[in-house]
Formats: sequence, C-alpha cells, structure tokens
Amino acid sequence: MIGSAGLSDFIDPDVRESVAGFLDAVEIELRAAVASPDPLVTEVATHLAEAGGKRFRPLVVALGAQFGDPGRPGLVPAAVLMELTHLATLYHDDVMDEAPLRRGAASANSRWTNSIAVFVGDYLLARAAGIAAGLGEDAVRLQSRTLAQLVRGQLAETVGPRGGDPIQHHLRVIEDKTASLIATSARFGGMVAGLAPEHVETLADFGTAFGFAFQLSDDLLDIASESEQSGKTPGTDLREGVPTLPVLYALAGDEDPRLTALLSKGPLTDDAEHAEALALLRGSAGLKQARETVHGYADDARRLARTLPDGPPRRTLEALCHYIADRTG
Repeated sequence: MIGSAGLSDFIDPDVRESVAGFLDAVEIELRAAVASPDPLVTEVATHLAEAGGKRFRPLVVALGAQFGDPGRPGLVPAAVLMELTHLATLYHDDVMDEAPLRRGAASANSRWTNSIAVFVGDYLLARAAGIAAGLGEDAVRLQSRTLAQLVRGQLAETVGPRGGDPIQHHLRVIEDKTASLIATSARFGGMVAGLAPEHVETLADFGTAFGFAFQLSDDLLDIASESEQSGKTPGTDLREGVPTLPVLYALAGDEDPRLTALLSKGPLTDDAEHAEALALLRGSAGLKQARETVHGYADDARRLARTLPDGPPRRTLEALCHYIADRTG
C-alpha cells in the first residue's frame, strides 16, 4: 500500500518498491501497537486504524529515509509513532467537534461515548511515547515538542483569533495541527536514516511548507471539486461553518455583498443558501487568492527539495509538490 491512489502515482519508480515494502511493514506494526490486553481498548483503538486513511505521515518518513539508509531498523517504529500520534488527534478532534462520522464510518465518540474516545486517544499517545523511548532521547524530545505544538494548535483553534487577524490565526493553527506532524515525519525519516544534519533540517522545512499546501489544498477541494475528490461531500466545511482560507479571504476582501452576507451567517444549514454560497464562492476572488497561497507553499516546498541530493527521492518530493498544486487548479 502506498498512501492514496493519487499520491502513489507520483512515487518515482526507482523507489516505489522500497517505499511499498516499508509501508506494508508499518501496517503490520501499527496493528500490533494499538492492541491491548483489554478487548474494548483494542476494539476502539483499531477502529480508525482499520478504517483506512492515506498513511501519509508514514509515507513522508519513508521518503525522507530514501536520502539515507532506508533499511535502518528504527524507521518503521518512527513511522508507526507518527501515525499513532495522528490517529490520537483524530479521536480527540472528533470529541471536540462532536463529529458523528470519520472516514465514512461512525466516529469512536458516537459509537462508544466521548469519554471512551478520549481515553483511547490518550492510550495511543502513550503507545507512541513508548515507541519514542525505544528510539532514544532525541526521538523522545522530538515527539514531546511535536505533541506540545499539536496541543497548542488545538487550543488556538478552540478559542479562536480573540480579536487578532483571523487569516494569520488560521495559518498558525494549520502549522501547529497539520504541518508540524508532516515536518516531524520528514525529520524522523532523515534523522533515523543517518542523513547529515543540514539535510535533516531541510527535510523538516520541506515538511512544514508541504504540510501547509497539503491541508490548504484539501480546504480548497471542499469548495472547488464537483465530485467527492476531497474525501467528503463538497461544501461540508461551508455547511458546518468551518472558516477555511477561501472563506476568510472572501470575508476580508471586496466580494459580492450577497456572498459576504451568507458567509457571515456561520453554518449554512439551509440547502438553498448553502448551494448559493457555494456557487458564489467558487467564482470569488477569495478562492483565487487561496489557490495562489497553496501554490506559494508548494513552490516553497519544491525549492527546498531542490537543495537536497539529486536522484529518485528528490524527484519524488518535487513531483508531490506539483501534484498538490495542480489538484487545486
């Protein structure tokens, strides 16, 4: 398994087999890591692990490792650590958002209660910490620092901009909640594979820029896609009142007054208003500006990738940057 079908097409053929074997090993160890002597904990903990997902963070670990020695024994545990951390945040996010669904299935909180979902999310973080301890002191520090950033981002998202610039606040939340995990995944890949420190830092910087582009492109697809390309029904964020970047740009700019009035309402639960707002937003300057922002982050990531040693791994990172930029139009 190589991530999602869209991403797998951009893995250079010279590294595809190595990456595929790596991710197969991650899948086996991930299922072992979520197991517990308590059958209920095992059932809840495997709920999301078995529901699919891109396994994008393990993929980033694998691609970072391709610049060094991709066969080092600590790499698969590092990838499992990152996926466990990511899964834990999904359990916690769904409780905070009162989400009924996750990856097309009932969310853990709606199926087993909020309390159980929170405790199982904590269990996954504990399992991740145990893996980090096995990788050494540097890994523990890195995991701790990343988790602190994730919590800071979740808190910022919960309390809102508090009178500050909502666009800058939104970008800070994305950096802390999404880009930080992708940056740490890239750092782990390079660090455990034995890369020179300057290349490890470049990989981490690449992960940050790519993480921004990755998340923001998903937000654009929720508005711009005619199909369910984004993995959810188009306009879901708009219906739920989630302030994504195109909406924030539209509210801050000189847009159609009708669009501004609709977006200012928050959640658009009325079908007619939702359809009208979605149509107006698709033709807005806000969407165009958000698309330019995605392209800017993808370009930043591509420039960073070009400073890494030439070869199939670098070509793969560059191709992924093109993919992220191109899928938003």
